[in-house]
Amino acid sequence: MNAATAHAADALVDAFVDAAPEQTAQHYRTLVDAVWEDGELTASALDAVPALVAGLERAGNERRGHLAILLGLLAEAEHPTSAGPVTRAVRAHLDRYLELLRTEGIGTPLTLALLYLLSHFPADRDEILTAVAGLELDPADLSRLDRALSELDPGRPGLGRVWPSPSAWTLNEDELAFDQSWVEALTPQQLLAAWDNDTRTVLGCTGARAYWAVCHGDPADAPAAAVPDRAGAAAPAAGTDLLAAHAAALRCPACRGALQPGDGRFTCTGCAARYPAAGGILDLTAPAEEDGGVDDFLEKLSQVPSMGLFYEAVARPSFLRVAGANWGGAVTPADEDRYIAEHVRPVDGPVVDLAAGAGRWTAVVAETVGADRLVAVDSSLPMLNVLRGRLPDVPAVLAGAADLPFADASVGAVVCWNALQAFYDEAPAAIAEVGRILRPGGTFTAMTFRRSEDPVYRYFQSAHRFPQHEGGLRLFEQQDLRRWLAEAGLTVREESGPGTFVFITAVRDARQPAGGPDPQRTAVVTEGTRP
Repeated sequence: MNAATAHAADALVDAFVDAAPEQTAQHYRTLVDAVWEDGELTASALDAVPALVAGLERAGNERRGHLAILLGLLAEAEHPTSAGPVTRAVRAHLDRYLELLRTEGIGTPLTLALLYLLSHFPADRDEILTAVAGLELDPADLSRLDRALSELDPGRPGLGRVWPSPSAWTLNEDELAFDQSWVEALTPQQLLAAWDNDTRTVLGCTGARAYWAVCHGDPADAPAAAVPDRAGAAAPAAGTDLLAAHAAALRCPACRGALQPGDGRFTCTGCAARYPAAGGILDLTAPAEEDGGVDDFLEKLSQVPSMGLFYEAVARPSFLRVAGANWGGAVTPADEDRYIAEHVRPVDGPVVDLAAGAGRWTAVVAETVGADRLVAVDSSLPMLNVLRGRLPDVPAVLAGAADLPFADASVGAVVCWNALQAFYDEAPAAIAEVGRILRPGGTFTAMTFRRSEDPVYRYFQSAHRFPQHEGGLRLFEQQDLRRWLAEAGLTVREESGPGTFVFITAVRDARQPAGGPDPQRTAVVTEGTRP
């Protein structure tokens, strides 16, 4: 041990523990920066462990949580091994962590912080689970702890069903069979990678919830969520008439030619490509092959899994808590509804709900502008299948966001709600496409998320490894969003959002070379203001 480094660590821990309330965050940031940076250990990390553990002894409960989080971060920096020197040094005090966890009256924030810390010691799984058995933990918290302490069993891996917690998942026989089919197709290397992605996601969620709690207090209870009956998920029968109302604005993704509706398909007047339409959904991802294209699409619709139901009821509210730092419920569904209703202001032309998902907020847009004006666009057939079951009067188009199948200046408004981050790499292209298809004066209304300015919470945000973000969840810098909007010829009219939410509305300028937005016409509402 380096005596000078250890002494410096003692001083930093003492400064944090003894700091005045208004200086707590500053001293914690200094302490964190000394031993950890964006998931990596500094040269001082190992020597600092004894000082951090000693700080747990004399700090009050409200600051013990911060120290427990930091000890967990140090151990996690050596993931996937749990036998690194820093992890061993942190783990050496396991008995003290368990004793503290069992202390009556320590409060929810410290309890959550200790659960995050304990999640890094799978070798002590049995001892840890025995210690928490009588604590009456939230089932979601307990299931995340159980999963974090588990080792991969290649015969029963249980992959992909950990978000927002393993306890949230209930699968029917068809879904279990679907899981088994894709898991069996994985190579051993892919199996390990998928398991590690799931583990990191669990740790990210556990850490985000715990860190928010030690900074802000008890998290609010999550809204009650139950997955609706899967029997009503399928898209209702519908011909091309529902889509034909918007045919004038639609364009072939291959050649930009106009699309002519026909019997169960749309045909491009330019390149003669034929695209199947069934259940009120037009598939523009690939032309139909021969005459069997429509029947093939109908069969495909009948077989899609019902993930859209689970997403809407369970996953989406939890995603807002992590990505938006919304553990206190500062943003409610009613807030989102109200923002859409107040800010979507279309000019002539159809209204596009871009990346509409399973349709929860498509319904709000439909109430705002009328279902007869609305076209839902998404790249996920399971999501659109659920949307069509929910909104039988709203047509849907299966297409990507970076190459929208609409004519230039043909659309009256575009809404993109909680979706830009899902296609992060394509966000600049998607925003450019929005600018291309909007008519002058048409609005672009969006909700997405920014990276937290707090490096610890930002790390927990990025630790989530979802299918679209297997390298970690990536969120935006607001200056990037503003630049992309300006380059697309869009002027920001309103911008707000508490936590790390971004609510934004922009208006398409008159058709001329895009320049920067006029600062006199831009209203920006700062962080902390509710939408």
